[in-house]
Amino acid sequence: MSTPSAVERTRNRVLLVAILASFVSFLDGTVVNVALPAIADELGGPGEAGLALQQWVVDGYLVTLGALILLAGSLSDLHGRRRVLAIGLAGFAAASVLCAVAPTGAVLVVARLLQGVAGALLVPSSLALIISTFDGEAQGRAIGRWTAWTGTAMIVGPFVGGGLVDLLSWRWVFWINLPVVAVTLVLLRGVPESVARAGRRLDVPGAVLAALGLAAAVLGLIERYWAVLGLGVVLLVGFVLWERRARDPMLPLHLFAARNFAWGNVATAAVYGALALGGFIVTLYLQQVAGYSATAAGVAQLPVTLAMLALSTRFGALAGRLGPRRFMTAGPLVAAAGYLLLLTTGTTATYLTQVLPGMLLFGLGLAITVAPLTSAILGAAPPQDAGIASAVNNAVSRVAGLVTVAMAGVIVGGVLDVDSFHRTLVVVAGLFVLGGLISLVGIRDRAGDAVADV
Repeated sequence: MSTPSAVERTRNRVLLVAILASFVSFLDGTVVNVALPAIADELGGPGEAGLALQQWVVDGYLVTLGALILLAGSLSDLHGRRRVLAIGLAGFAAASVLCAVAPTGAVLVVARLLQGVAGALLVPSSLALIISTFDGEAQGRAIGRWTAWTGTAMIVGPFVGGGLVDLLSWRWVFWINLPVVAVTLVLLRGVPESVARAGRRLDVPGAVLAALGLAAAVLGLIERYWAVLGLGVVLLVGFVLWERRARDPMLPLHLFAARNFAWGNVATAAVYGALALGGFIVTLYLQQVAGYSATAAGVAQLPVTLAMLALSTRFGALAGRLGPRRFMTAGPLVAAAGYLLLLTTGTTATYLTQVLPGMLLFGLGLAITVAPLTSAILGAAPPQDAGIASAVNNAVSRVAGLVTVAMAGVIVGGVLDVDSFHRTLVVVAGLFVLGGLISLVGIRDRAGDAVADV
């Protein structure tokens, strides 16, 4: 039996590091969902006050992550991907400790904001390592494996979090990050450093405009301060205008000249907005209305994880041979059908007949979608822009998620019951359908079409 070559060993280590670093970032975006009721009971308040804290615990992480992930992509290309990844991992561990010991809701939200800053450094650097290490069909398979494991982190989070909440405490959903970070830092020592790009400078004004704009928009949506929301929109428009004239922009708008990159990111906004809102509302409903324990609520969504693990790599490879368009169209439509099946759910949420069928169909749709979506977008960008391209796509997905979660209070209407749950399910399904239709119209299969006019 032949032993792996040095190149193969390096590739395997890069892939493992990329998966672990991204996994912990994605996991923390969802693992807290099942802990939200326990957090609100201990640190929050009744009614809308408790719901607002729950939204801020989720969106506090997402707002800094989404605002700074573009800057992190530039840092990755400028200072080296391994170095930026190591700094992000260390910062993520420190912020996780602060979350775990937070004595009040306000301290927890601040800790989540800091955790998002560190998390922003993880995903673009790890994915850029894959893009620069693999090529051709091997790159498609590697992205498929990365997608399978990191994508399942968004779904396995409720399962892991539920067990920790029921057996120990909600604080353990943050302590669990430390061993994962430690292992990743050890493995990272064997990953070669990428070549830093000279002549680039950080886009500080762009970062400030993006961060303030997103923070104001999210605050306005969660607290329903419409003037603050308007200010956020104005700041975000200013951010785009600044990026058009900046010498070294945080968001290189020239990337959107590639058709698949532009349309793929629009589809990402719809799909990941649906994914974040759906996971948030299903997890809360199963616990707060149907009476599931935190563990049971996590186990209820486990079929989605299994579908992702079993099928993502296969669909990634198929998309590499056949093109991504058909998968990016069909997958979101299947996921939408899964959420519409959940409309049969009543007050007790009987698992085998009301919850499981929708979860299975949703899991299949997600597995069909995610790897082809990632491959199509990153395959349309030049290799030298791998860091910033992955950062753009991840920023789009995280911002979409934080906006939809911030809108949860508006959609639900302040009281989560069967009617408001069903109303939210329809919104989630509509977002998935929108993502599929966008892919049908905009995505092209042939590589030559990737740089066609948008």
